[in-house]
Amino acid sequence: MPISCLTDRFAKCKAEGKAAFVAYLTAGFDTRELTVDALLGLEEGGADVIEVGVPFSDPMADGPVIERAGNVALANGVKLADCFEFVKQARQKGLTIPVLLMTYLNPILSFGLEKCCEKARDSGVDGFIPVDLPHGEGQDDAFLSACKKFDISSVPLLSPTSGEDRIARVAATATSFIYCVSLTGVTGMKTNSDQLRGGEGGKEKALVDPFTAATAELGKTISFIKKHSDMPVAVGFGISKPENVKRVVDLGADGFVVGTAVVACVENTAGPPAAKVAALEALAKSLKAAASLPIATEEPAAKRLKANGTTEGSNGGAAIVNGGGKALGANVWCFGDFGGRYIPETLMHAHDELTKMYETAKADPSFATELDLLRRNYVGGPTPLYHAKRLTEHAGGAQIWFKREELAHTGAHKINNALGQALLAKKLGKQRIIAETGAGQHGVATATACALLGLECIVYMGAQDCERQKLNVFRMSMLGAKCIPVTSGSQTLKDAINEALRDWVTNIRTTHYIIGSAIGPHPFPDIVRDFQSIIGKEARAQMLNQGEFAPSAPGSGGHTIGPGKLPDVVVACVGGGSNAIGMFAGFLEDKDVELIGVEAGGAAGPPAEGSNEKAKHSATLSAGTPGVLHGNRTYLLQSSEGQIEETHSISAGLDYPGVGPQHAALKDAGRAKYVWATDSDALAALQMCSRLEGLIPALEPSHAVSYALKRAKEMRPDQIILVNLCGRGDKDMVQVAKHLGVDVSGSTGRDMKA
Repeated sequence: MPISCLTDRFAKCKAEGKAAFVAYLTAGFDTRELTVDALLGLEEGGADVIEVGVPFSDPMADGPVIERAGNVALANGVKLADCFEFVKQARQKGLTIPVLLMTYLNPILSFGLEKCCEKARDSGVDGFIPVDLPHGEGQDDAFLSACKKFDISSVPLLSPTSGEDRIARVAATATSFIYCVSLTGVTGMKTNSDQLRGGEGGKEKALVDPFTAATAELGKTISFIKKHSDMPVAVGFGISKPENVKRVVDLGADGFVVGTAVVACVENTAGPPAAKVAALEALAKSLKAAASLPIATEEPAAKRLKANGTTEGSNGGAAIVNGGGKALGANVWCFGDFGGRYIPETLMHAHDELTKMYETAKADPSFATELDLLRRNYVGGPTPLYHAKRLTEHAGGAQIWFKREELAHTGAHKINNALGQALLAKKLGKQRIIAETGAGQHGVATATACALLGLECIVYMGAQDCERQKLNVFRMSMLGAKCIPVTSGSQTLKDAINEALRDWVTNIRTTHYIIGSAIGPHPFPDIVRDFQSIIGKEARAQMLNQGEFAPSAPGSGGHTIGPGKLPDVVVACVGGGSNAIGMFAGFLEDKDVELIGVEAGGAAGPPAEGSNEKAKHSATLSAGTPGVLHGNRTYLLQSSEGQIEETHSISAGLDYPGVGPQHAALKDAGRAKYVWATDSDALAALQMCSRLEGLIPALEPSHAVSYALKRAKEMRPDQIILVNLCGRGDKDMVQVAKHLGVDVSGSTGRDMKA
């Protein structure tokens, strides 16, 4: 069905004096069999347009009700191809109203952009709402072109945080209508519990209607949109009752979107499918009854589109320019084909703001001085370079050297990034900090930085990781942070990131998200790499005995630290990849230095190619394929349908199905090589390093030590392998003991024989 079906429907509603009712339904919830009849029931109840939600394993803008529905649909085996089939069957049974697919980008990329749009046209789907494909992202142009080729609409999203300049540019891309998010936050119904009480003199204020309070800026946003476009505006998020409908319509909306209430109706209605369909029909009728448009007293302020597709007052989609004069757009957001900014519209302004602030901070000598002083006087840097002579002797071959980043305050490299970003947050005026953590090291580092700088700290941690890293959970608590266990999904690092992103979407104005690894949307991979690059810079100078590490430098006593030459091989473990990219950064231009990233191979490494075995590893670069997750395009462990697979590693810090985009680019360019080590490899290396060097590495860098021991045997004694020992093993001792069959819960020394 052509785009005109959507524009005609909105025009019909307007002619009837009604706002268009856009209903959202998760495909395959609560059963596959219900979906087609539910679509027909919604039309019968008065829906004018239906959004069919495509389930995705890792949604960042879904509230709990829609997330639960998506998980049920995934368990029911629902794929993007099934969503097309549901709509096709509904058309055959008489569905006449327009249908959109609301989806995250990765399933579309896995299906193929053009193939997806062609399938939509042939199935009776009228368009898409891509949640994490904002205007200005590189894939945006390709997707819009594919939609245009097959006469399919791509509905843009705008939010109260968009700003008039961005509203003008995004509105210019609309072909049917514009989806305006009513509030900052995830999908869901607003209740009284969402409102804070308080008042002067201890008296409570009267409780304001939560939806009214949450949409205080909505009228202004709608006015800005209508100033720059004549396209209809449909408002969504938080609408669940007739009075909510009346409010958004009175504020100028041409349509309203209801999702959580529709999905909750399916979830909460007992009985056979027919009862659920009847309940949906009744809900639709009650909502549509409140959709009367106010009587217009004057012409709207919308300006006519120019022939070239832009609007008066619009810059035609030109990139925003920051204070430093660099264009902010996909051309500077990426590492070749990787990276980018694949995020909900609500987060776009915050990322532009962060980028500008970071560019300003980088150009400010006082910021660099402050960081350097913290590195020296608080973190304990420069961390030493160390020749592991007994390990070298044991391996037989190349010399093994360590960059001892495990000696940094808090026991890992994570503190470098946490302090840097916390300082940026203060410059941004954000007093509330959120973070994710896997092994707990980034959580502890962020809690430490927040304690030092007087910031509120909330850390999201997978429930499984909380269990295997109880000590770090307690450390965070001691530092004043609140650690929130995440019970969704695999209950590991990726799920903690999902929950942190939802928090950020909801609290974007007061909160900064300190991402712990070199992942996420631009500018986070750049920021994390730059703050961690101190590792590689120090290591290179130490190897060459240069700068402050030269024999002639003050305080050196005429002694040298390093061997006086560059290493032949630099090795670091890779999960998200922050320690590795920080280490590699110092040696990227030294083309004769080989860069090796060691991933978590899990129990037995990735399954053989063509195997039907489920992944039980975290070797993303070794066995993954390109896709989009957590705001960036990179290598992922994913199904053929673009759903993110669960991973496994003995090390919580490496238990992640993606990797930083710069690592993906280095892999494809051949500048770095990525291998894997198994759980047992890491355990053996940890024990060997402990007994021969008196150093207990964390499980994460133990993967890198394992590779170094094997590789050294293949090299000459005059060659050097430099390993980033990025964390110490205190946090892992209970986990290691468990794997070695030792009970340390209440044992005496004589019982602890590994």
